Amino acid sequence: MNNTALFPGSFDPFTAGHLNILRRALTMFDNVVVAVGVNQDKRGFYPNNVKREIIRQATAGLNHVQIIEYDGLTIDVCRNLGIRHIVRGVRNMLDFENERAIADANRRLAPEIETIIIPTAQEFAHISSSAVRDILRHNGDTSLFVPEGVILPPVE
Repeated sequence: MNNTALFPGSFDPFTAGHLNILRRALTMFDNVVVAVGVNQDKRGFYPNNVKREIIRQATAGLNHVQIIEYDGLTIDVCRNLGIRHIVRGVRNMLDFENERAIADANRRLAPEIETIIIPTAQEFAHISSSAVRDILRHNGDTSLFVPEGVILPPVE
């Protein structure tokens, strides 16, 4: 059986909280595929090639991590890659309810694929990609919010 999980998201940008979830997922799965999704309904803060580079920087010391980009349904990516588990992180109950609704829909569409919801460690619960983007827009210091070694490109 393929003991690989898919960790999908917009990762705009990838934060210390995302890295916390990824590291914890690696204790449960042999491999984790970080999947940068394309959202047709909104323009990203960073283009996907920059997002992938930020994730590469953040995961430089980790083994068994692959980074891909995808467009379409997450369950289709899982099926195409032979993956049976989706990993999602949550910071609070609002995140949980949103993720649960998505997990329920995915289960209806693909009952063979299970979603694992991992709560972010408390020290990262206040970090969101939205907050990091806001700090960047105002030329603030994001070093406390992104993984060590990650250098976020300036806002253009």
